[in-house]
Amino acid sequence: MSTIEQQAKAPQDIRNVVSFLRSSKAGLKNRVGVLNGKRLDYFKGKSAIKSLLSPAYAKLKNAPKVTSESEAQALLHSVIPFAFFLRVDRGQPVGSASSPKTLQINQMQMFKAEEYYAWFYEGSQWTTYVGGVVMVAVILAGVMFPLWPPTLRLGVWYISMAVLGLIGLLFAIAIVRLIFWIITVLVASPGIWVFPRLFADVGFVRFPAARMLPRAMCSYALC
Repeated sequence: MSTIEQQAKAPQDIRNVVSFLRSSKAGLKNRVGVLNGKRLDYFKGKSAIKSLLSPAYAKLKNAPKVTSESEAQALLHSVIPFAFFLRVDRGQPVGSASSPKTLQINQMQMFKAEEYYAWFYEGSQWTTYVGGVVMVAVILAGVMFPLWPPTLRLGVWYISMAVLGLIGLLFAIAIVRLIFWIITVLVASPGIWVFPRLFADVGFVRFPAARMLPRAMCSYALC
């Protein structure tokens, strides 16, 4: 019997538990291993137990209640027969020390906190499908841009010019504040940064010198 057939026999409450563990809400720490040449996510048992004891799981509807580690372990053990995840033994890395480690299915299938378990269930795929549809739609829209109505093309042109204008304004402010800082370094060391948190507020770029501004200078630097 294939894993898909086994998973199809799982009752709804078990499927809810598995879907929770596979979601980001569980906070389950997944690692990447290699089983028969295929990369799979796997996790440690105690991490899954911790997820079932979390407040996020307590809010989950239509799922078995868990109040202790023993109950969590028993619930996770009841999931194994449906092959959403299986107990594996972890071996050596496939390449360098930082490479994924090899996995091998253990014949003794039971749930223990110190053992490792490989996922054979990918979870909900609706985000992947939606992302694929959006990507195809964007590509088609770009390819068919010459066929757009003139008003739509004109609107896109105005929007692109506005975005470019904002980017140009940002760079202009950055250049002016840099020139002002250089002048104040020569006149009143260590210098004054105008809008010292400009790049911290609008993007990922940071000027190291901005963090050197003394707190006493903030009133002059417009903090």
